[in-house]
Amino acid sequence: MDTVELGPLNWAVIIAYLVGMLGVGLYFARRASKNTDSYFRAEGRIPAWAAGFSIYATTLSAITYMSTPEQAYLADWSYAAGNLAIFAIVPLLIRFYIPFFRKLNVTTAYDYLEERFNPLIRVLGSLMFVLFHIGRIAVVVYLPTLAITSVTDMSPLLVATLVGALAVIYTFLGGIEGVIWSDVIQGIILLLGAAAILIAGFLAIDGGLGTVVADGIADDKFISGANWDLTNTAAAAIPIIFIGSVFNNLYQYTGSQDVVQRYQTTSSLKDTAKSLVTNGILALITIPLFYGMGTMLYSYFKHTTALPDTVNTSAIVPYFVVSVLPVGIAGVVIAAILAAAQSTLSSSMNSISACLTVDLWNRFGAPRGWKPASVALARGIIIVTGLLGVGVALYLVSTDQAETWNLFLSIMGLFGVPLAAVFALGIFTRRANGAGVLLGLVVGSIAAWIAQSAEANPFTVSTIGFAATLIAGYLLSLAWGAIRGTDSHDITPLTIFGTDTEYVRRETR
Repeated sequence: MDTVELGPLNWAVIIAYLVGMLGVGLYFARRASKNTDSYFRAEGRIPAWAAGFSIYATTLSAITYMSTPEQAYLADWSYAAGNLAIFAIVPLLIRFYIPFFRKLNVTTAYDYLEERFNPLIRVLGSLMFVLFHIGRIAVVVYLPTLAITSVTDMSPLLVATLVGALAVIYTFLGGIEGVIWSDVIQGIILLLGAAAILIAGFLAIDGGLGTVVADGIADDKFISGANWDLTNTAAAAIPIIFIGSVFNNLYQYTGSQDVVQRYQTTSSLKDTAKSLVTNGILALITIPLFYGMGTMLYSYFKHTTALPDTVNTSAIVPYFVVSVLPVGIAGVVIAAILAAAQSTLSSSMNSISACLTVDLWNRFGAPRGWKPASVALARGIIIVTGLLGVGVALYLVSTDQAETWNLFLSIMGLFGVPLAAVFALGIFTRRANGAGVLLGLVVGSIAAWIAQSAEANPFTVSTIGFAATLIAGYLLSLAWGAIRGTDSHDITPLTIFGTDTEYVRRETR
């Protein structure tokens, strides 16, 4: 298909955004350079609302920015049940999970796993996160690059560089504080961009919002009775979507370092709770914005002009942007897509650096006399991680290897939800032990793989992976405890049975 020239005004908007992100990194560079606590945790200086905005921007990638409207355009709003699932876990997080992270004063989520189980579980959890997010960096760079370059005259190399290289620079400079404040700006931009698309679409459709709503009702583009049919194998029913999303979110908010790291950037447990509520409110706003965008696009291409056959639906948002939106506004929305990608990238890179420096370098280097990790080492890891991710993304652009890479990510992703079950076993039981949960993790991952091989929908795969790990991990822990006995170290303060009890770390006991 023919591509569209962005023009000087759109480019001016995009460049202004990119320069602004660089400025944020420079502003926080000196403060971030003090020590690794400042670099990874901002020494607890982040306001609750900003931390919540950052969690929201981190979890909303450029893939989501484009695939959520695509889902509503092709099908309906049933996947919005996943957004509502966040509200089901926020009370659990505030009551049961976050107090233990705050009690241990952890930098990484996996520090808890060592104290509760053993160092092997900590390293395994940390490395699983690192490997998955290196792959995620590549995909988060690659897919927006593919979508934007398919409808504009921008070169893939330029887009990938703008998305990836700049994220490396401001993450390198500003540490987690720079990342979080960049997330705030990027979150505002991506929400404004989504609103601009909606408004432009309503104005371009004869009848505006009324026509969109009428089309949505007539063509079952919102929610219909079929969405509740558990026997329907063509698409997941809303109850399955909700349950699977609860487990997916449980991993993201308890076992994924990029989110857990934000819990330690606020000054108190109360502020951390407020940040989660802020994130939940923003997730609720996402439903009418992004699913509404997809329904609007359905009406627009139904009544105004047909979507060209040469346009892949994964690029429907950038195609609408460059074809319909006024000059300048289109630049804002392209900047929003870049912002959605960069907020995810910066969080992944800073969190990968935290895992490698804290869980590996500091944890296993200290007994050998190594110096504690410095900010310079942390920054070096960010550069290597970013270059690796951007390099793989450019390889994918040049060789069109998306299917192979997505297969790799799906395999790695199978370990995410089972790892959430490991955290649940640690917090909600006293009988779970390292050997049992390790074997349970293997069982859960295999069960999830079998479900995926049987072409089960991803929400069913998540449910099976969590349940299998939880059940197998607990039963195998009981068996192992009966054979080898229990751990002499008192882990009760790290469970719900000792929430208010002080904990003495293993190495200082």
